Amino acid sequence: MRKTVFVLSGFLLLIPFALNAGVKEAKNMIKDIHWLGHDTFKITGEKVIYTDPFKIKKKDNADIILITHEHYDHCSPEDVKKVQGPNTVIVTVADCAKKLSGKIKTIKPGDKINIEGMEIEAVPSYNTNKQFHIKERGWVGYIFKVKGQRIYIAGDTDHTPEMKTFKNVDIALLPVSGTYVMTADEAVRAALDIKPKIAIPMHYGSIVGDKNDAKKFADGLKGKIEVVILQEE
Repeated sequence: MRKTVFVLSGFLLLIPFALNAGVKEAKNMIKDIHWLGHDTFKITGEKVIYTDPFKIKKKDNADIILITHEHYDHCSPEDVKKVQGPNTVIVTVADCAKKLSGKIKTIKPGDKINIEGMEIEAVPSYNTNKQFHIKERGWVGYIFKVKGQRIYIAGDTDHTPEMKTFKNVDIALLPVSGTYVMTADEAVRAALDIKPKIAIPMHYGSIVGDKNDAKKFADGLKGKIEVVILQEE
């Protein structure tokens, strides 16, 4: 009996260590996540990934561009061209795809596609208490893996029931500004459902919202989920 208790205790002691190791790996990924404002990120790893290019300041050559929906501040053909090369694959929803050219993969909530070894999952992104992004439009967020880390970019969304079903998210990029998307308080509840190792606020400082929304989000998750507020590049 004593041996059994000892082995069980040893197992339990390993759990916090494993969790801490997972947070450390997620933290190491942060240096490769560059916030370019609003919902635009450049994420570097096995591929160079851009999300919702908007107000792009420097030309670049993305391997993959992920676009969540067709609103002008997310699906901007002018900005897409600034980071689109001849081999760039654009993943987006049908109504945005109509505005673009090149190598385009259309996607809808629930779809999974594989692009050169990178699996990309589209998840629902919609409003629950307003009408700017209705569920029927079929707009999306994305979950994808870079350097072993599962990253979720939410798109323009409220706190939805589906978020409880997202599994093993390491880093969550969540809107916090309110008005068109979740408020900071709603984003806190969303993060607690998703349970990422690290949460990063977005969708503020450009059209609506400001740094206070990001700080309120961080304060709401203090002691529960680590929040990293990125500086705009």
